[in-house]
Amino acid sequence: MKPSTHRPTRAIISLTAIQDNIKQFKAHVGKQTEVWAVVKANAYGHGAISVSQSIDELVAGFCVSNLDEAIELRSHGTVKPILVLSGIVPEDIHIAVNLRLIVTVPSLDWFKLVSQHLKDVDCEHLRFHIKVDSGMGRIGVTTAEEANQIIALADELGADFAGVFTHFATADEVSQDKFIDQKEKFETIVANLIRRPAYVHSSNSAAGIWHKETVQDIERLGDVMYGLNPSGKVLDMPYDITPALELISELTHVKRIAKGDTVGYGAEFVAVQETIIGTVPIGYADGWTRNMTGFYVLVAGKRCPIVGRISMDQITIALDEKLPIGTKVTLIGQDDQETITVDDVAAYRGTINYEVVCLLSDRIKRIYPDGLAEP
Repeated sequence: MKPSTHRPTRAIISLTAIQDNIKQFKAHVGKQTEVWAVVKANAYGHGAISVSQSIDELVAGFCVSNLDEAIELRSHGTVKPILVLSGIVPEDIHIAVNLRLIVTVPSLDWFKLVSQHLKDVDCEHLRFHIKVDSGMGRIGVTTAEEANQIIALADELGADFAGVFTHFATADEVSQDKFIDQKEKFETIVANLIRRPAYVHSSNSAAGIWHKETVQDIERLGDVMYGLNPSGKVLDMPYDITPALELISELTHVKRIAKGDTVGYGAEFVAVQETIIGTVPIGYADGWTRNMTGFYVLVAGKRCPIVGRISMDQITIALDEKLPIGTKVTLIGQDDQETITVDDVAAYRGTINYEVVCLLSDRIKRIYPDGLAEP
């Protein structure tokens, strides 16, 4: 999707804040681990290329979700290690090898399929990490026996068994039972491997923040890098972080409507008195979902409720005074003494801050006051 550069809706992203958040995390966890930045899903909506380029000197590697995200980083000059966290289509293994990517092996069956597509592939550069399903229930091996069979096959092929990892399901929750169970299962499998690889890792942002004693060779730093608390408002951060993203727009239309007039699809909003209505160019196609009706935005330092259904491209808000076209509207960020956080939006939607920022579509232009604009 092409960014709408001629529309006033903008995501303003502070690369300095992201850099500072990485430095803060390093100070918290110490120097015993490498930090690999998780820039999947367009760097959690912050812009993968600009973010990765701005933090390249602060991290040892990058993590992405899929092959195409890795290709994008390589095509824009990233030379550091890139771990693709999900299993790729086996037929595409030659792309990963040619680009010197690290692939995730989620099962022996998958690796056997890959072995059928290695003609003319230099297996010396087939580098992989085995994923262990310690309780997340998505992908990964569940026994040391299966992991060892993968290692044995890799040795036959001449591939590089470089790492083993898992992912915690509840590191950001108060209860420790599931976390401890996963940790013990992972450690048992690792202890029974034919050999230990260069990298053993299980730590996401939450584990690094609240269980830093469990951090191993790699810290996969995601949500907190962007200034977001992985637990939302459940657990307090042990150190300060700075939100990196602000979402703003402008009033494009302002009018008075009479008592009894309706606004939006379904005519659900009916004015109970004369009301000033402002229109803002953002909608569910931008990731400002339909369930945001009844929430608010900030205009001239005041909370203005969103009225009527959210449209694909526009929302309507109730103003307490007639303001000129072009007046700034803040959807996430601070205006005078009022602030809307990503967690505020998430709480209203009944979701998590990850989803709020990841849903911000490519149609929204990303602006970097302290760096280059996203290509």
